[in-house]
Amino acid sequence: MRRKIPSSTALTAFEAAARHGSFARAAEELSLTEGAISRQIGRLESLLGVPLFERVGNRVRLLPNGERYAAQVRESLDRLDRDSQYLMGQPKDAASLDIAVTPTFALRWLIPRLPAFSRAHPNITVHLSERTEPFALVGSGFDAAVHFEHPAWAGMRTYPLLQEVLVPVCHPSLIKGAKARVSLDQLPRLHRRQSPDAWQRYAKDSSIPLTNPAVGARYDLHAMLIEAALAGLGVALVPRLYVETELAQGRLVAPWPQGETVSKTFCLVLSEPIGLTAGPSRTFAQWLLEEASKARAEEADCDKSARLHE
Repeated sequence: MRRKIPSSTALTAFEAAARHGSFARAAEELSLTEGAISRQIGRLESLLGVPLFERVGNRVRLLPNGERYAAQVRESLDRLDRDSQYLMGQPKDAASLDIAVTPTFALRWLIPRLPAFSRAHPNITVHLSERTEPFALVGSGFDAAVHFEHPAWAGMRTYPLLQEVLVPVCHPSLIKGAKARVSLDQLPRLHRRQSPDAWQRYAKDSSIPLTNPAVGARYDLHAMLIEAALAGLGVALVPRLYVETELAQGRLVAPWPQGETVSKTFCLVLSEPIGLTAGPSRTFAQWLLEEASKARAEEADCDKSARLHE
């Protein structure tokens, strides 16, 4: 079936006229005559079968259908422009990937490891976009997603990466000196807004009694919680994999047990099996799985060492 897609000239003329609210100013922007703008929009309205503008004398006003369509056209043209710019800036033998990823995982785990990928594969550029909720991967424009395991990924191929095991952390100053005898229940607690019951579940999991576990400041992202903990604002319940560096440097301390059951699994999401995925997508997927495997092995070694010193 032949697609009913308006010409790029008509869409560009319509978007400019809608944005300016004027055929004349759209013509000036696009270096066309006002008559040319009017004809393009007339052809577009004829193709669609609905009027987009109300014409009163020499003035025009977008109709409700026109307003909705203008927003959709603007988004499509912007996306096409971005995609074209990406390709225009690529060498002939280069490739690019678009990966959707949860924001804190990108900031605290993935991005610090990307230089190693770039050194090994200098011809592949990785573009990252924030996605906090699962979505339909097919047709989204993304080559892969790095997200939590979720029923919404049904029909996709998911590959486990790492466990998001939560641990309470704080600035060393909160428990130094005389404060060392202060219990977790006496310290200010910080919360992630999307997980309001995390401290309550942690208390049950760890058998550490907490009075009013929901009391405390709330933040949208784990990255914000980590910064708040570094600033000495309280105890943050965050994934250990995000704060390994700060713990090793002594900038944060974790004197309390991990919440072993308060965890989620990060996974790589593909639209088809890795074995059927071609080119740069397969290269990135295999590299990411190897990096996750190394991280799990390092965590296991650290846990083993900690048990030997207990």
